[in-house]
Amino acid sequence: MNILVTGSNGQLGTQFRELAVLHNNMEFTFTTREELDITKSEVIEDVLKSRQIDCIINCASYTAVDKAETNIEEAMAINAQGAKNLALACAKTNVFLIHFSTDYVFDGENNNPYSEKDKTNPRTIYGKSKLEGEKEIITNIERALIIRTAWLYSSYGKNFVKTILEKGKEHSELRVVYDQIGAPTYTYDLANMVIEILPKAFKNIDKTEIYNYSNEGVTSWYDIALAISDNCILPCEITPVLSEEFPTKAQRPKFSLLNKNKIKNDFNLKIPHWRHSLEACLKKF
Repeated sequence: MNILVTGSNGQLGTQFRELAVLHNNMEFTFTTREELDITKSEVIEDVLKSRQIDCIINCASYTAVDKAETNIEEAMAINAQGAKNLALACAKTNVFLIHFSTDYVFDGENNNPYSEKDKTNPRTIYGKSKLEGEKEIITNIERALIIRTAWLYSSYGKNFVKTILEKGKEHSELRVVYDQIGAPTYTYDLANMVIEILPKAFKNIDKTEIYNYSNEGVTSWYDIALAISDNCILPCEITPVLSEEFPTKAQRPKFSLLNKNKIKNDFNLKIPHWRHSLEACLKKF
């Protein structure tokens, strides 16, 4: 199977690079934005045909949540129009598309974990752009996977875990919000899961499906920071605070826990708990 990974310099794309060497039955091609800009529709189809691609894993995304509030055009170009361009090109060339979305498509007002069927109601430009991307894929291609995930972290790029490790060595106290509830996602687990289910999905899925995926468990950013500090023995105090003490341009969902029963049942998955995955990630540092 020939697989093209877009946005391969990001933390999720880099994770696929790491795992690709373990799968000799799959041929991976990794592209950066400079090599394949998904906002330019005219080049995508040519690349798919020339490289005889069977599947695209789209890791290209505008993820600067706060900057998106003022940089609306670029966020929409990448997350919505880019998704449309990929869907149209894949439809024309019979290429299977795997696309990542976000918990930000929900408003965070639920009391129960969000299922794939729950009503979407994004409160941010980022969330709206990702939801538009979902809609474009559903409209323009018959066979695809849309995977909604949340709170990504890894040993690559910029993310919450790396920020806590860095600032925890520089400050005597870190104030971290405790009233945003969800579950983090270790990119290793996410990428590994996609590679694991890909053969079955490629063979059996005959329509566009939406799935939720994050690590198991429920937590807050404060609890994650405390777990990092406990594991790494950071010389600082972790103090819980309310979100209102850290105003941001983009409103974060207060509750964004994802119900993962659908993906677990359809692909017979066992998803690691967030604490175990966090510990595995921290060992890489």
